[in-house]
Amino acid sequence: MKIGDRKVTVFKMKNRRGYAALCDGHLTEGASVQVAYDRMGKALRRTEKKKK
Repeated sequence: MKIGDRKVTVFKMKNRRGYAALCDGHLTEGASVQVAYDRMGKALRRTEKKKK
C-alpha cells in the first residue's frame, strides 16, 4: 500500500488483536487493515504540518 510516494507496510500483530501499519518511522494500530491505514494517513499529515 502507498500514501503519496511513501510505502506503507500493514501486518497482523502477533499475540494482539488487530493490525499495525509502519511508514517513515511511524507506527499505528487498528482493529482492521483499513483502520490502521487511515490512522497512518493522519499521522503522516500531522508530521507534515509540524515541518512547516
